[in-house]
Amino acid sequence: MAELQTHYPDAVPDLPDLYEPLVLFYERGGEFVRDNAGFLDLTGVLFRPGTLRGHLGAPSLSTLSDTVLDAVDAEGRISYYTTADGQGPLLRRRELRDEQHDELFSRDLQWEPTDRIPGSKEEAKDAGLVELDEIAAANLIGVILSNTSR
Repeated sequence: MAELQTHYPDAVPDLPDLYEPLVLFYERGGEFVRDNAGFLDLTGVLFRPGTLRGHLGAPSLSTLSDTVLDAVDAEGRISYYTTADGQGPLLRRRELRDEQHDELFSRDLQWEPTDRIPGSKEEAKDAGLVELDEIAAANLIGVILSNTSR
């Protein structure tokens, strides 16, 4: 890609470094294994590798900044929530062994304890919260970051 950009700068737009996500993954201590069912296990997150065409419609991370990655990089089983209109705060529930931590992503760009997440997923839904996957949560953190840097 770099060679194409050198020879044909108008034909090839500014593209991100192809290997940057993989380098960041390893620099941050990431690891993966392939299980016997054909899934890749990224230390707790499973996905089945597919074709390039199958992944073209998948949402991608809007930024790979350290702040965003630090915000979503936590131990335990994590569930993210926000309000149904997408205007509310970003909340997360971390379950680690016998402990549960409910947290809110604050204006200070830190996770702070909160009591705003009801006890169960059904109660959270009844309270007007929707669950987000990791990509959507990371992209929302990126939006929060861009709004605070203005």
